[in-house]
Amino acid sequence: MGLLELFILAIGLSMDAFAVAICKGLATERVTLKHSCITGAWFGGFQALMPLIGYFLGTSFEKYVTKVDHWIAFILLGAIGTNMIKEAFSKEENDTDCSFAFKTMLVMAVATSIDALAVGITFALLPEINIFAAITLIGVITFIMSAIGVTLGNVFGGKYKSKAEFLGGAILIILGLKILLEHLDVL
Repeated sequence: MGLLELFILAIGLSMDAFAVAICKGLATERVTLKHSCITGAWFGGFQALMPLIGYFLGTSFEKYVTKVDHWIAFILLGAIGTNMIKEAFSKEENDTDCSFAFKTMLVMAVATSIDALAVGITFALLPEINIFAAITLIGVITFIMSAIGVTLGNVFGGKYKSKAEFLGGAILIILGLKILLEHLDVL
């Protein structure tokens, strides 16, 4: 997986956090630079931590799954992407707490980074991955997207939440398909 693919993956993973950050900004009366940095640090930090955890979990059982690793990557990324697209079309609104307290941010950061854990497991199955470059890029991109999202949410409201989730889901599905097709020597 090259740098461009990692960048695209980081954008895709950051879309959940971006969408939640938009809602957070919508729920906050006046967003400050401090709010943007807190949101970015929580979401970016967990988006970087979870793939690392997933990577170490994945390397623990790598020898058992090497024959089907491309299918696992395809299924995990496809399922995550499909779920994000489903959420984009969902009429159900999630209440977003305007608090930036530890407990509130922890729950939101974990919730938006579960998909990154699965991606980390996928990373363990890709021999050419530089895990530290990958988690750094994912964390930085998510930090930036979340900080921007909370500000945009405060200014523009929830107009782009579903579009961000849809785009993120589509990117993850395409990357999963690409991994599968490359391993099957179709690409």
